[in-house]
Amino acid sequence: MKYDNLIFICGRYEGVDERVAKYLADEEISIGEYVLTGGEIPAMAVADSIARLLPGVLGNAQSSKDESFSKKNYLEYPQYTKPKEFQGWRVPEVLLLGDHKKIEKWRTKHSKISKLSLCEKKQ
Repeated sequence: MKYDNLIFICGRYEGVDERVAKYLADEEISIGEYVLTGGEIPAMAVADSIARLLPGVLGNAQSSKDESFSKKNYLEYPQYTKPKEFQGWRVPEVLLLGDHKKIEKWRTKHSKISKLSLCEKKQ
């Protein structure tokens, strides 16, 4: 479905009054099979996941093209930042050499199959 506006109704403890869910809400959303004290954190997660798809939100249009879940059953490769060494732990040398083909090969090798997809296959 496509909506021009979204309003999140965040339940507390036991959820939203059934009359609101039945007569006022267009959809109900669950972010997983667990219980939280309220719906504010799930609402923020859904809002963020939607907002990051809007042009300009990430700053670079390519940023969302190669990340976890951008492809079916795909978890992105490990991320490293500066400094090159922290408490004796080093960034893999291949990532520092500037050889884009080798970096891509390393990233492909270190990407993972989503555990969620493995669960789906078992069912």
